[in-house]
Amino acid sequence: MAREYDNTNRGALFRNEQRKTEKHPDYTGTIDIEGVEYRLAGWVRESKQGRKFLSLAATRVEDQRRDDDDDIPF
Repeated sequence: MAREYDNTNRGALFRNEQRKTEKHPDYTGTIDIEGVEYRLAGWVRESKQGRKFLSLAATRVEDQRRDDDDDIPF
């Protein structure tokens, strides 16, 4: 029997297997923050002191759908 999990305030990043250029994220995934779904993108960076870190960007999934609708010529 499958269990239903509450994924509120949880997310995951996966290695981006389709990465073709340096501008493409190293990791992609989604996160749910208080019931709102966001797409995550992460890049492995190095600070001036030589420490590696993950730089993140989040885009609301609803906003991405709205942007796609703008391309429809009605």
